[in-house]
Parts: sequence; structure tokens; C-alpha cells
Amino acid sequence: MYIKIYFNDKPLFLTDKIDKDIEPYAHHDDAVLMDDFSSPGINSIIHEMRAEKIHAGIFVHSDLKALQKSVWKKFTVILAGGGVVLNEKNELLVIYRRGKWDLPKGKLDPGEKIENCAVRETEEETGLKNITLKKLLLTTYHTYDESGKHILKESYWFLMSAPAQEDLHPQTTEDISVAKWVPLENLSEVLTNTFPSIKDVLQELQKQSL
Repeated sequence: MYIKIYFNDKPLFLTDKIDKDIEPYAHHDDAVLMDDFSSPGINSIIHEMRAEKIHAGIFVHSDLKALQKSVWKKFTVILAGGGVVLNEKNELLVIYRRGKWDLPKGKLDPGEKIENCAVRETEEETGLKNITLKKLLLTTYHTYDESGKHILKESYWFLMSAPAQEDLHPQTTEDISVAKWVPLENLSEVLTNTFPSIKDVLQELQKQSL
């Protein structure tokens, strides 16, 4: 079992063992491997992940929950909810924001449930009104710096459905220029210009659609 955190497009795996998914990364010269479960050890691998020469990281510890808790303490954690919306034609709702294909998502409001956040943000960013919430599909993690703080965004992606005939209205105030339906079998344009975490979401969607 592992947790994958993206530093830009570079994955850091927190894991209790090196399995078949992580194995290909472990033998690369540009990967860093850490098993020193201490505050300096955690600081070291976070620092290494920001180095240009490093393209992946693996932190191995027998207690994954304890490792996650210790890593999370190094960041300001922000929760977000997002929508993976399919219509009755088996088309996926995608948005185009700031030069990248993306899926609708946004930050959790105080006192809000994460499921409600995901639906609200999807409605606001795409103009959809008749959304049916299905289930949690995947949780992704990525980091960035903002106002001098190290942020870790924990995004909960929910599978949803909505009618194809609904009018779409991209939220231009959030720099969204396009909202459209794309057939699941024709996602190549999206996959070639999106974020690694979104690729993970779409991979999980396709896996569960089989």
C-alpha cells in the first residue's frame, strides 16, 4: 500500500513496501530512497523532491499511517472536492483552465461536507444543475508553495452523473475557458495536456469502467 504525493510532476511514494507499482522508480539514478523515519529524514526527502535532478522519491516505513501523519505535519493541508462527471453517452465532463485540461474541483468551505463541496464546485465551474453523486473514486495529493507556505492539497474525487443535454457554462472568473463532454474512448487530447494527478484519476475511472 502507498500514498503518492506530487511535487509538480514528480511523485513521492510513502509506502510500507516497494511493490510492483513502485519498483520501476526504485532503480533509477534520479530517484531518492529514504527509510530514516525522523523529522530530519522527512525534511531531507522533501528538500530532495524540490531538486531539479530528482524525478521521484520513495519513503519506506512499516507504519504507513504514522509516516503520513509525520509528513502532513510539514505542510499546511488544504482539502478539496472534485467531480468526475459522466453522462448517459459515456462522455466525461472536462474543463480547460490556464492552458491545461482539468476536472472541476475546489476548496472545502468551513463546516462543509466534502461530498457537498465536490458537487458545489462542479456546479459552479461548469454550470451543471442536475448532478447525481455516485461514490468516492480516488484521493490525490499534490504540493505547491503559496505566500511563503508549503501547501499540500488533498483532493477527493467523486464519480457523478449528469444529463448530456444540459447547457454548460464555464466559470470564466476562475479562468475556465471551456467546459465540454469528451467520449471516454477519446481522451488522448486531454491526457497529453493535463496534470499527473488528473491522469491518475482518469486511469482509475477507466479501470473501474472495465
